[in-house]
Amino acid sequence: MAYIVNKTDGSQLVKIFDGTVDNSTSLYLFGKSYSGYGEYLNEDLVRLLENSASTASPVAPLRGELWFDTNTNQLKVYDGSVFKPTGGAKSQSSSPTGSVAGDLWVDSDDEQLYFRTTSDTWQLIGPQYTKLQQLSGWKVETINALNDSVGSGRIISSMYNGNTRIAILSAGSFTPASIPTGFPYVYAGITLNNSLGASFAGTTTTASNIDISSTSNVSASVIAGGNIMRKDIAQTIAGVLTVSADTGMRIGAANDLQLSVSGIDATMANVTQDGDLKLQVNWGGSTITPIKIDAANARVGIFTTSPTVPLEVTGNVKIVGNLEITGEYNASSSVISTYDDAFIKLNNGNSETDAGMIVETSDTDDARMFYDISENYWSAGENASYSQIIRLADAVTDGNANKEKVLKTTAAGNVKVTSLTLGAVGTNISTSSTSDLNVPTTGQLAESIKRWGSNYIAIDGSIGSPTGNSIAGARYVETTAPTSGQGSNGDLWFVRET
Repeated sequence: MAYIVNKTDGSQLVKIFDGTVDNSTSLYLFGKSYSGYGEYLNEDLVRLLENSASTASPVAPLRGELWFDTNTNQLKVYDGSVFKPTGGAKSQSSSPTGSVAGDLWVDSDDEQLYFRTTSDTWQLIGPQYTKLQQLSGWKVETINALNDSVGSGRIISSMYNGNTRIAILSAGSFTPASIPTGFPYVYAGITLNNSLGASFAGTTTTASNIDISSTSNVSASVIAGGNIMRKDIAQTIAGVLTVSADTGMRIGAANDLQLSVSGIDATMANVTQDGDLKLQVNWGGSTITPIKIDAANARVGIFTTSPTVPLEVTGNVKIVGNLEITGEYNASSSVISTYDDAFIKLNNGNSETDAGMIVETSDTDDARMFYDISENYWSAGENASYSQIIRLADAVTDGNANKEKVLKTTAAGNVKVTSLTLGAVGTNISTSSTSDLNVPTTGQLAESIKRWGSNYIAIDGSIGSPTGNSIAGARYVETTAPTSGQGSNGDLWFVRET
């Protein structure tokens, strides 16, 4: 007949048939008339004695089942999902695994006690220092004072670091009966170990106020309060004020002005946005500003506090050396620039190149007058068309021998050319042209020969025909014009000046 094995809560665990053994749990469970049950039964008893001691947890544990974890030498209980330590402090070098809130762990390396928090972290209980760090932190102690009655020791709090007492906190002042190292006298408050040269860094209640009634220093290292520089009033120091930090000095309620050093470079800066920087002097009893840096407009004014361009100078400027300008020169107060120097030299000290003057126009390349180095003469023109500027020395008096040259007269007023062509024939030469200084054309001379008075000379008695002169006559040169009775057909009569 089969057995039905129930758990403590009454629920069925397993049904075991006659002559069989069940191993669905950590123990062997036997059915009726199972032969050879003795070995399994004894092993079950051993498992119970050992609490299933092993490196691996039981494979089919029941809730509440115990298991001794030989990896951590810790007794654990199965909560229905995992095995958890049953409690008690665990001493090992690393934090235990599978721990629950409230578990204790002693760090065997640092000799410190921890407890497991509800947030699954280990919280140090103490001591606050490790084994290697030795005694560090506050320790409440009792020491005897000199001349105290026996057993009436003084309660103090000692601050240790690496097992060395750094300071003593005491409610009263006294001389220790057995002097601790560095504490020949204990003051009310905090007393520092005088053998360490210990000192406070920061602000303390007593350091907030300094007695400045005396200027007599106790020693070279203990300075009287009267020799300490104050910041609430104006003071004068005897000696040089040196700031060894590269960060320098800060001046102003908002630290606006800063003096600093970077490497070998020194900087004076107004770090407030759009804050100006001024250099002022006392000039004859009046404060003037020779230099102002206008931060809002990024401008510098020299002897002007309202610069309108990046650099504006009010007054004369003297430059000893070269002035190099990248951009344009503009004399805003006048359309004419004047110079006191007798000469203006261009392209000084540079490689030889064309140089001169450019006047901006609407034409290509504007209008220019420049020295052409390839031709070695001055040129001028506009719209990218230039020609030589003629000097008096370049002109010639003999145009026949020097063709394509500009002409000039000789000292006597004469000029010589190979030929001369006028633009028009010109009007007829008449008897009234005797005072005319213009040069006649060949056409005018030919016409005057053909004419007599206002008509052409008759050809074979035919008056008015311009086709030829077939009648040859006499030639007369007189100072007066001929009368109607003088001359014959074909005669020429020249009237000359008297």
